[in-house]
Amino acid sequence: MVGIVLVSHSPKIAEGTADLVLQMAGEVEISAVGGDAEGGFGTDVERIEAAIKDLEADEVLVFMDLGSAVLSAETVLEMLSPEDRERVRLVDAPFIEGAFAAGVIASTGSDADECVEAAMEARTEPKLQEG
Repeated sequence: MVGIVLVSHSPKIAEGTADLVLQMAGEVEISAVGGDAEGGFGTDVERIEAAIKDLEADEVLVFMDLGSAVLSAETVLEMLSPEDRERVRLVDAPFIEGAFAAGVIASTGSDADECVEAAMEARTEPKLQEG
């Protein structure tokens, strides 16, 4: 089973994205980690680490919204035990669209590679159809 951690500078963006994914995917383990320790804008390494460790999923995909969220996630990856680190992947894909695509695919029982592939395809999917 694949779980998802959403790391955003904004608590509302992280929670809203998690809600969106759950509306369509349903059966997926997801954790929203938005904002700093006081609930303001920013990121919190300790909360990111706890979210990863708390997921019961065999594999964990971490989606990040902006630059320092990536740095925080990378820091957490370095802090994890080798066992935990092996089950975690940072995903370089659009935050909302990528998490959505990965969540829907994860809910079907797909593995992390398939979920990451779906998330990466979200980068190139046009939103407007020509014609």
